[in-house]
Amino acid sequence: MNKFISRYIALFAIALIVSGCGSKKSTTKDTPINNHHPIAEETEEAEANRNIHHGSSIPKHEFRGAWIQIVNGQFQGKSRDQLQKTLSYQLDELQKDGVNAIIFQVRGECDAFYPSRIEPWSRFLTGRQGVAPNPYWDPLQWMIDQCHQRGMELHAWINPYRAKMKSQAKLAPNHIAITHPERFFKYDGLYILNPALPENREYICNVVDDILRRYDVDGLHIDDYFYPYPVSGVKIPDDKEFYKYNNGIDNKADWRRYNVDLFIKQLSDSIKRVKPWVKFGVSPFGIYRNKRSSEIGSNTNGLQNYDDLYADVLKWVNNGWIDYCVPQLYWQIGHKSADYKELINWWNQHASARPLYIGEDVERTIKYADPDNPQSNQVPAKHKLHREMKNVSGTVLWYAKAAVDNYDRFGTFLRNYYWKYPALQPSMPFKNTKSPHRPTKLKTKWEEDGLHLVWDAPKATDWQDQACQYVVYRFAKGEIINIDDPSHIVAITRKLNILLPYKDGKSDWTYIVSAIGRTGNESPITKRSVEL
Repeated sequence: MNKFISRYIALFAIALIVSGCGSKKSTTKDTPINNHHPIAEETEEAEANRNIHHGSSIPKHEFRGAWIQIVNGQFQGKSRDQLQKTLSYQLDELQKDGVNAIIFQVRGECDAFYPSRIEPWSRFLTGRQGVAPNPYWDPLQWMIDQCHQRGMELHAWINPYRAKMKSQAKLAPNHIAITHPERFFKYDGLYILNPALPENREYICNVVDDILRRYDVDGLHIDDYFYPYPVSGVKIPDDKEFYKYNNGIDNKADWRRYNVDLFIKQLSDSIKRVKPWVKFGVSPFGIYRNKRSSEIGSNTNGLQNYDDLYADVLKWVNNGWIDYCVPQLYWQIGHKSADYKELINWWNQHASARPLYIGEDVERTIKYADPDNPQSNQVPAKHKLHREMKNVSGTVLWYAKAAVDNYDRFGTFLRNYYWKYPALQPSMPFKNTKSPHRPTKLKTKWEEDGLHLVWDAPKATDWQDQACQYVVYRFAKGEIINIDDPSHIVAITRKLNILLPYKDGKSDWTYIVSAIGRTGNESPITKRSVEL
């Protein structure tokens, strides 16, 4: 998906469909803060104390993601060294902010940001579709390595159906729209793989299978583009397919939803067959249905997943076809037609059968004032809502660069309070209940660069009890051992050692190491006293 374009297409669609959304008179609820007013003009310490007063402690388990997109052209034309330098800087800053998962776009228009025998190289890498990078390298493998070195997960993000964006760019000879023009349709300048065709479902699943078999990705992520966002007066040209593949379904809208359901179920089964530990996530548009369309709908008045994009997200959640859901709640608290507070409560109530993370628009959160505290932007208020929602266990930032650029001190507040301490991924017991065994042979060892804490990996019988990460905790002499307190986490690593802060050997500490499995389950602990 192009989340940059997604955001504006979605908002533009709402401007057309939603009453009173585009030209409303400014009110306190919708008024941007002049000059990006700092967060309530408070010190970070005061802000932290206030949140703690509200019971908003920092959790040990939380998905803290960020979307890194390619289709906005931010990487296009950069040399290998320039791109690696840019991405390294972004990852370093995101790590400091507390991010523990990167959702990295690798397929924007039936192309590949990695070497593929199925689809052409992306033009968003080299400037021309089908042209390999020179010098030759593999951006996806490089990103996986870099994320894992920083204790982050890497989720490969694909747009399933979009074959070509609105552009004059030439398609490569091996692009699916060239080799099989009968399998896509044009819609308002876009090329879309026809969701009705069984061969297209198979094709997308083959692309994903190829990624999973060749790369150690932690997740597979798709976005909000299913059937295209509706444009007034433009019809989807699928009458012929409806006649051929209707499967006895009389209503075309129901049939389109059926087509997308078939794809989601097939992709889910395919992922589980190839690598059952890989997490399958979807980030749908933020409104499932409006109250006027369904009794269970939200009190909103905008474009709808179910009715306009033919995406029955709740069915996928409740049937366990997906492993996590990230609704894109890109509006502000107090939005007249799509109020953030209404929507986060709605998703919390209705989408709890699978882990629920919230897609946050960084710039919009900063831009608009808190209706209950007009001198502040909405960062504190939205954070408080997250903590109050018992079924919300994470956040994904749209988009990564806004946090990296520390837009109006957003990154500062993440790293100094909201995400001050490291967090482990939420576990997924529906995928696996087994944990790794405890690490063994924990000891200290002098190396050339100093004193290290080292250990051996526990033995595993299969992927379910295999260790993929290790958590290192530290406690001062006399402190109560409480590994549920994330302030004691000093490292989350895939290595079998860490460098210790040795001074003079006169201070006593207890170090604890545990192993983390593929789906977030933590092993029993191993501990050792260390003199630093």
